[in-house]
Amino acid sequence: MDIIDVRPRLHMFRFRIGQAYLWRDDDGLTLIDSGDADAAGAIEEGIRTTGEDPARLRRIVLTHCHRDHIGAAGELADRYGAEIVAHRLDAPVIRGEAPVPDPVLLDWERPLWEHGLTVPEAPPTRVDREVTDGDALGFGDGAVVVHAPGHTDGSIGVHLPRHGVLFTGDAVAAVDRVILGVFNTDRARAKASMARFAGLAPTTVCFGHGDPVTRNTAAVLKAAAEEAAAAG
Repeated sequence: MDIIDVRPRLHMFRFRIGQAYLWRDDDGLTLIDSGDADAAGAIEEGIRTTGEDPARLRRIVLTHCHRDHIGAAGELADRYGAEIVAHRLDAPVIRGEAPVPDPVLLDWERPLWEHGLTVPEAPPTRVDREVTDGDALGFGDGAVVVHAPGHTDGSIGVHLPRHGVLFTGDAVAAVDRVILGVFNTDRARAKASMARFAGLAPTTVCFGHGDPVTRNTAAVLKAAAEEAAAAG
């Protein structure tokens, strides 16, 4: 696992597939997504590498129900008493009460999807708090939920307005450039969610896949959203 310092209070943990983010507040730590089912040990070591104690983990916010984002959440939460947070529409999937929704794949997405299935399947994971659009998350000086359906019904972004930081989950991605996220269940809704993110004009944007953008961020995200909207 690679550890990337994004901002003084924000670190990215990059796995073989996907990534998670650690936000540091004085009163505790928040993890945005949790990697796959084998990632708990690496995340603990990553937290220690940042100079923090994993015992300060207060919450794990899951941006959506896919295995490379929720896999280690239950193990970490059980060890440290952290709260697991997810949107109410994806919570039944995360708990194993409903199937993972099938994406509508474009032809070029199929090999990527098959590669993603090499990630270990996530165990059923409890959700302690189900959230909806606009809910306060209790960290980052006012972090709020931004419902972003399209990748999955219950996909969310996490917006920290006072810091200009936005976590998009898989609704947006960065490969060679910023693009609409892949493996969407509803491409039209995904485009609308991306446009909503662009309207927040963040100064730092962090994706579920790809390097964060920290320069000319609002303009880059706006241009990518407009390109996605114009595409078929």
